[in-house]
Amino acid sequence: MAQIIDGKALAEKFRGLIKSEISEKHLEPGLAVVLVGNNAASQVYVRNKKKACAEVSIKSFDHTLPEETSEADLLKLINKLNADKSVHGILVQLPLPEHIDSQKVLNAISPDKDVDGFHPVNLGRLLSGQKGLRPCTPVGVMEMIDSTGYDLKGKHAVVVGRSNIVGKPVAVMLLERHATVTICHSRTVNLPEVVKAADVVVAALGKAEFVKGSWIKKGAVVIDVGINRTTEGKLVGDVEFAEASKHAGFISPVPGGVGPMTIAMLLKNTLNSCKEIKK
Repeated sequence: MAQIIDGKALAEKFRGLIKSEISEKHLEPGLAVVLVGNNAASQVYVRNKKKACAEVSIKSFDHTLPEETSEADLLKLINKLNADKSVHGILVQLPLPEHIDSQKVLNAISPDKDVDGFHPVNLGRLLSGQKGLRPCTPVGVMEMIDSTGYDLKGKHAVVVGRSNIVGKPVAVMLLERHATVTICHSRTVNLPEVVKAADVVVAALGKAEFVKGSWIKKGAVVIDVGINRTTEGKLVGDVEFAEASKHAGFISPVPGGVGPMTIAMLLKNTLNSCKEIKK
């Protein structure tokens, strides 16, 4: 049976380190969270982020705007936050209402305060190996792999999913660590065979239990990024966990895996931004 990669415990460790550094260096990092509209899931995510900020002594600046907020007014707020020296990170909770161009809003955030790591400048820095704020979930995935002590050098890593938020960035990070990387998607031919050849599997396509346990190579490291709710209301990942656990060497659960690490990396990005801006 696979060893469980406990993302909750790992995130707690990172939060402790972040809180200690803030205290020891007398820093005052601030995170502005912008929520437009009444999306119930977004409200939960924002509450969790506020709670996490409070735990590590990061100031949280909340901007909850009505659904009918115009794109122009939202962009004005972003520009104001870009200029605010007490704000080191800006997070716009997605999805935004349909009348607002999400990419235009994300592009308006200063790359140095883009703690989500979604800005084209930060994605370009990642691709070219430069220093910059990196997407939280992929960084969390890499930390989870590192926590196992697994050496990625020369290993075959398969990423199932090609989104700009997870799939593509995590593939670049795996390449940085000298893994040989294959990115798979809905049109990949013989997907089960490709996954079966993988030493490391990162599943990030958003389909409940799509990656079958029988596809997993014996001893592989499996990181499940997916969070899906079944018709019975149960939360499951993109990987068939019970069966995959019989083959994998290490596997992350859902819930309690990548989710807590994503928030921990958001806090770390906010701290890093504060340190850079203070220089």
